[in-house]
Amino acid sequence: MRRWTKTGVALALAVFAACGKKDEPPATKALRVGLVFDIGGRGDKSFNDSAYRGLERARTELGVQYDYHEPAEGADRETGLREYATRGYDLVIGVGFMFSDDIEKMAREFPAVRFACVDYTVKTSPGGDLESPPANLVGLKFREEEGSFLAGALAALVSKTGIIGFVGGMDIPLIHKFEAGYRAGARHVRPRCDVLVGYAGVAAMAFKDPAKGKELANSMYGRGADVIFHASGTTGLGVFEAAREQNKLAIGVDSDQYEEAPGHVLTSMVKDVDIAVFGVIADVKAGRFQGGIRELGLRDDGVRIVRDEHNRDLIPAPVDARVAALGDSIAHDWIQVPRR
Repeated sequence: MRRWTKTGVALALAVFAACGKKDEPPATKALRVGLVFDIGGRGDKSFNDSAYRGLERARTELGVQYDYHEPAEGADRETGLREYATRGYDLVIGVGFMFSDDIEKMAREFPAVRFACVDYTVKTSPGGDLESPPANLVGLKFREEEGSFLAGALAALVSKTGIIGFVGGMDIPLIHKFEAGYRAGARHVRPRCDVLVGYAGVAAMAFKDPAKGKELANSMYGRGADVIFHASGTTGLGVFEAAREQNKLAIGVDSDQYEEAPGHVLTSMVKDVDIAVFGVIADVKAGRFQGGIRELGLRDDGVRIVRDEHNRDLIPAPVDARVAALGDSIAHDWIQVPRR
């Protein structure tokens, strides 16, 4: 058996040092992520901006490189996805349920590329079974109804009139989840609470119509509502404008929207899209990406309502404690929240 002497070790180290540059592995290429925004694009102060925060965090903490695309019309969504897939990006993300069909098509066409879709819509087979997405696609879903339940409970508890409102963007099942949770939360703590409901439209532009949002909110405030929750993208900016002018309260959505109407934002039902986006990027970086459906709720810190120094004066301590207890009950499955 060959024995290593001190002289032999020294000689070996010298050889390794001399050959080090040849034997060193090539520098690892930075992970590349391409993201295509939902309607409203970056700067919506809500859903898209939350996704962008996830990108920025991934750049800072994981050293990834990213690019993003802001589609103008529906067909432009597929164009953005295809561009990143064709260029061999490691991960391509579509933000919004409207990407579901396009991103599934891209995933099947580019099996070597990993894809993620925020608010992915799960298809149902003719037999009624849920269909799984392709293995290289992860659908990121949220239990919006759980966070909305807390928003509804809070609104009902602080309302002086017993009348609250809900302004939805596009009249679709996804937004119905927000409405259902909000209504259930309000009725849970105040059974006779009146919940007024209005939607901005049935097309995608319903998420980008502040004038319609203001019109709906003014109508509800005029009918006695003193708190209105919106789930409507930039349409909700009109709700905040009405709240300021009417000196009433509003509830933001997706991101903390306090800055849109300081003193008039009771809370925001935050959907932590940034955490979901960062999480899937981290999975790809670590080599543990898995396709399928990933659903986040109160238990997973996927949704929450804001409680901080900005709204503390608007929420009495007993109300805050009761809403927090409701959140714990939902997280432990002691309260089942309806989705419609």
